[in-house]
Amino acid sequence: MMAEMNGLLYFVLFFLQLLCSTLCAVAEEIGKSCAATDSNGTASNVDKIRLGLEWFMNPDHLPLIVAQDHGIFASLGLEVELVEPTDHWEAVDEILEGRLDIAVTEPLHLAHEAADGKPVLGFMRFLHTDGGVMYNADKVKRPSDMCGKTISYPGSPGPGGPAIVNTMVEADGKLDCPLDSYGKYNGGFYHTNAIKDGNADLATLIFWNFEIPEAQANNLNVGFFSLKEWGVPDFCQLIFMTTPDLFRARQQALRKLVLAMRKAIAVIHQTPDLAKDYYRKRFPVEALGSSDGHTAKAVQEATLTATLPAFPNDFMMANDYYKHLMRWLVDTNQVDQDSANQTDPKDYWTNDIAW
Repeated sequence: MMAEMNGLLYFVLFFLQLLCSTLCAVAEEIGKSCAATDSNGTASNVDKIRLGLEWFMNPDHLPLIVAQDHGIFASLGLEVELVEPTDHWEAVDEILEGRLDIAVTEPLHLAHEAADGKPVLGFMRFLHTDGGVMYNADKVKRPSDMCGKTISYPGSPGPGGPAIVNTMVEADGKLDCPLDSYGKYNGGFYHTNAIKDGNADLATLIFWNFEIPEAQANNLNVGFFSLKEWGVPDFCQLIFMTTPDLFRARQQALRKLVLAMRKAIAVIHQTPDLAKDYYRKRFPVEALGSSDGHTAKAVQEATLTATLPAFPNDFMMANDYYKHLMRWLVDTNQVDQDSANQTDPKDYWTNDIAW
């Protein structure tokens, strides 16, 4: 009798395990979270997140690399796919069309999209660097000298580049520089090349930890004006965003992502050499395709060193910050007043899971 009961119990357990595995396979196919089975036969929840980057992967994304390669995502039951844009994309459209779950963006773009009526919601900041305008130091000595110069910026010929530069020019006391005096060049995100090749005198928006080391390694005579020192809101930060609907539906998984980023940034701050090694192994210099390996290595090392301090422990952002940013967008004619009046920061930024 006992043997029969043991046999029946074995059969039931085998059947339940088989059923669980089958359900997991089905759930995985449709891209949802599923109950996986580890080597000990213990059920563990796996949440899949498709995360779109704002640019090609670089040291600004080091916490994501560390979280993957240090096993932090896996330890929290996360499977995070990092998706690089093949070209410029509208991240919110990618999310609405189901190709991404969340995306990396900057506060400036988040505020723009909110003012345009797009369903966006930022929920965590993970990088805060110094940023602004890089300039040809042979032609510019102080911000007022930038009046009438040619600017390289990704949104050219839109209003963003001249709005940033002219705010700095006015902060330096020159109040009579017309916006139409600026030359406009679209060099994409390749700011250093725009100045190196003589296509522009200035480049914005640049991150101090990236373009300045790159320019210096290429022996360019460049200087740097910081946004925060010359009247422009400090928006050289990287944040995660999604849609309000997806945030509500995936809040538990996104909270795990926040915790993973917190652990990864701790690894970066406490064991910087280990964090650098994760990046070097992911992107060995010899695989970068540069004709000058020495310069490529120098750029990589200088950029890594400059970037490590830029990952904050505080992931939250204040509503007052976004109110000030929106006022600047209105003052520089990038957003109309009516749209700004209808755009409340609490509707497009939340600190609910950023603690």
